[in-house]
Amino acid sequence: MKEEDLVIVRPEGLYCPQGDFHIDPWRGVPRAVITHAHGDHARTGSQHYWGATRGLGLMRERLGKQSPITPLDYGQKLRFNEVTISLHSAGHVLGSAQVRIEHDDGRVWGVSGDFKRDADLSCDPFEPFRCDTWITEATFALPIYRWTDTAEVAAEIFAWWQACKQDGQAAVLFCYSLGKAQRVLAELTRFTDETVYVHGAMPGLIKAYRQAGIHMLPTDAVGNQPKGTSFVGKLVLAPPGASGTPWMKRLHPCSTGFASGWMRVRGGKRRLAYDRGFVMSDHADWDSLLRTIDDTGAKRVLVTHGHGDALIAHLREREIEASMLATQFAGESGAADDLDPDDAARPASFLPAES
Repeated sequence: MKEEDLVIVRPEGLYCPQGDFHIDPWRGVPRAVITHAHGDHARTGSQHYWGATRGLGLMRERLGKQSPITPLDYGQKLRFNEVTISLHSAGHVLGSAQVRIEHDDGRVWGVSGDFKRDADLSCDPFEPFRCDTWITEATFALPIYRWTDTAEVAAEIFAWWQACKQDGQAAVLFCYSLGKAQRVLAELTRFTDETVYVHGAMPGLIKAYRQAGIHMLPTDAVGNQPKGTSFVGKLVLAPPGASGTPWMKRLHPCSTGFASGWMRVRGGKRRLAYDRGFVMSDHADWDSLLRTIDDTGAKRVLVTHGHGDALIAHLREREIEASMLATQFAGESGAADDLDPDDAARPASFLPAES
């Protein structure tokens, strides 16, 4: 790092010394600017939080309703000492934001958090802006990761669901509880208005999306149904952590699928536990990462997490100054994980008991 850097790494997380605030800190701090409500970015314990107005409901669910949170509209400016910040849509999940930091001397830095450029009916689109230094994720920063049009993937999921109906099975789709589940529910409105059943980790998050005006299929919790209810012909959404647990016994006979960017690697070990894989990610693919860096015009790029080495090497070949910025951010966890990271980080209130 350089002495004049606008963002540095401290034990508590990313820190702007000129503004005296942290961005997505992993320990409690006096002032925390939060990019979005995923558990590796929004953590409890800070004295005051700032985040995008669009994600306020999710932030309150994540951090607790008593946490002091000041909402900021996209583009609204806020002064912190020598710098002015503003939040800009990151297109990752509802209310996700990039942080633009402008110093009084004219330097501009951008912090992406997690982001994507693909169309998504469940959140606002990515908003590019120019900056001198760009801090980016690199979850899928390899040329193999290039996403299919979301509408096509939604059509694949719907066709699989209908095939399960014909075969006398439930269609159990594993997907992350915050972001992916709501995106699936929104995308499937193109094809049906049928009720989808969900794991008990999801209703509170789905409700926050509905309150923000996101149109999705109707839902009901599996745990609300009487014992002995058959789910044959139904679509059920569940976090990856539910796979292989006693909860699944209620859903048999069933076919299982997983919606994730990791499904791009066909035949890999991450797919072996599921009958079907659907390539749908809430992160930028390789082409989008490069396009975004071009859009920023940044001459210096710092990478927080993911396949950073490949991206850094590519940028250096293009004579862009690039290096790693070590953080605790996780990106999109893979299908082989034993527990959905969102559910692990979520307060117990998110996980009502289910039989």
